[in-house]
Amino acid sequence: MIYQVYPRSFADGNGDGMGDLEGIKQRLPAIAELGVDAVWFSPFFKSPQHDAGYDVSDYRDIDPLFGTLQDFDEMLEEAHSLGLKVIVDLVPNHSSSEHEWFKLALKSSPGSAERDRYIFKDGQGDNGELPPNNWQSVFGGSAWTRITEPDGTPGQWYLHLFDSSQPDWNWENPEIIEEYNSVLRFWLDRGADGFRIDVAHSMKKDLSFPDLDSTNSNSEGGAMVDAEVEHPFWNRDGVHEINRRWRKVLDEYEDRAMCAEAWVMPLSKMANWVRPDEYHQAFNFGYLETPWDALEIKSVVSESLEAFGGVGAPSTWVLSNHDVIRHTSRFGAASVPAQGAGIGPDDEQPDEELGLKRARAASA
Repeated sequence: MIYQVYPRSFADGNGDGMGDLEGIKQRLPAIAELGVDAVWFSPFFKSPQHDAGYDVSDYRDIDPLFGTLQDFDEMLEEAHSLGLKVIVDLVPNHSSSEHEWFKLALKSSPGSAERDRYIFKDGQGDNGELPPNNWQSVFGGSAWTRITEPDGTPGQWYLHLFDSSQPDWNWENPEIIEEYNSVLRFWLDRGADGFRIDVAHSMKKDLSFPDLDSTNSNSEGGAMVDAEVEHPFWNRDGVHEINRRWRKVLDEYEDRAMCAEAWVMPLSKMANWVRPDEYHQAFNFGYLETPWDALEIKSVVSESLEAFGGVGAPSTWVLSNHDVIRHTSRFGAASVPAQGAGIGPDDEQPDEELGLKRARAASA
């Protein structure tokens, strides 16, 4: 069983009002008492925090909000002494716009090696004033932002499938491949037991940049994708090359694992992510999104066992994470809000007693 910790809100160890690694370390014994096997930490890397740490400016350092690398090492040592594994949340689709490489890209000229680490493209229109295509950000609006060139003139556009402060890496660039191999080894060498890979199905893009139309799933943005339909930036076949390279890195170490956050359906396609030479596990979002109905739960459990078992992998039974409401709330709610919407104080409130009973049953 894996328990997720959101560092900023879990426990404050130094009294400054912000959760931190010291607070987590102090409460690890309580997590161990629950009988869990591992703790997955949402990002604690250095970040301007425009997207709660999923905008990383330095993949090899801890954000001062949460502590230092020494605090991480001490927390890791405490976790291991309690028999807990530590899973680091890695964000490979994009960096922060405050990352040193993106700052260099902005200072460099079109076509430069610095810009080639990201995805820059000239705009459409007479003066390049229109985005390169109609791709939409998951967070709404265009997935492209225009920059001002070093000489002060309106310039190229850069791709960001999420916030404009999260420019997408160019995964066709060998330098990015080597950088992430290095980042993986940095945390593995410190003793981390594995990784949860954020939006694992997004790194490869169709660099002919076709417009999205009615034949593409998710033409309005959003990360869940119908894997039966070819898409220009979700779940492209080339991403499995990245998976295999990372698996080779983890196989250099003893008893390490990685889990994909791949919003891919149907489950028969999601199973491709956990073939023997790729990820060890993948989040089962089909199970997470199944309502509290005996026949529907039986159906998705049977489908999961068949799909994942067909490639020799275990199925995961994901109950909730930071992107959805907690399962005690979901199972007690008359209707489930859309992902990211949450339940506000003026909304109909879940039945707490019913939700807790169902959540305990689902956990068992």
